[in-house]
Amino acid sequence: MATSIGSSPYKQDVLTAFKAIRKLLADSNDTEQVFRIMRALNGPSMPRNFSRLLSTPDGRRMVYQRIELAERLADPDYVSRFAPGTVGAAYREFLEKTGYSADGLARISNLDQEPIVEDAYMWFGRRTRDIHDIWHVLTGYRADESLGEAALVAFSYAQTGGKGWAFIAVAASIKSLRVSRSLGFASAVLEGYRSGRRAAWLLGEDYEKLLHEPIEAARLRLGIAQAVRYLACNPVQDWTS
Repeated sequence: MATSIGSSPYKQDVLTAFKAIRKLLADSNDTEQVFRIMRALNGPSMPRNFSRLLSTPDGRRMVYQRIELAERLADPDYVSRFAPGTVGAAYREFLEKTGYSADGLARISNLDQEPIVEDAYMWFGRRTRDIHDIWHVLTGYRADESLGEAALVAFSYAQTGGKGWAFIAVAASIKSLRVSRSLGFASAVLEGYRSGRRAAWLLGEDYEKLLHEPIEAARLRLGIAQAVRYLACNPVQDWTS
């Protein structure tokens, strides 16, 4: 995530997180609050994950190159090149269905309109942000519903250890339990966490390569299983899309 120059990106601010979660639970479309929570709670996970990236076979190369994925994914020509059946083609369909865009996500996350910081940690934060919608595609969790987002943030917590993700997942599950008196929502969210624990570490993937990989082969290689409990709550959801 973008962070102000001169401020510490690794401190936790629980009060800000609680204020933001109240607004987010009142309006699940208020995406800005997600990034406020991420800034408030996810900081300590960044150095750990960055160090882990450096230990992967391609990690040092990716850090050296520091490709801005938002710029690539916001380029219509780049996105149009992916062959049918690939992760990239599914991502393209995701953009068409939702109306979302990589540069739109980047704008929302930049809460204070700060300039891009030429810093490896800050690049890693932006990269983590930019692959969020690709994780929607890989996991099959829809981005236009509260359960799909809650399940993916639980998956993201398992993958990254960022407490902001856990904070959102738990709060959304409690709200659902209070409203519906059903455990279905919370069960699907817990399934998302367990799936994230079982899957390969997605932060270490080279996404320019992954986007060209057949999506079913990618899911198999990465250990991303079909979300049975989530699909039970979404019977019209198509795992292949």
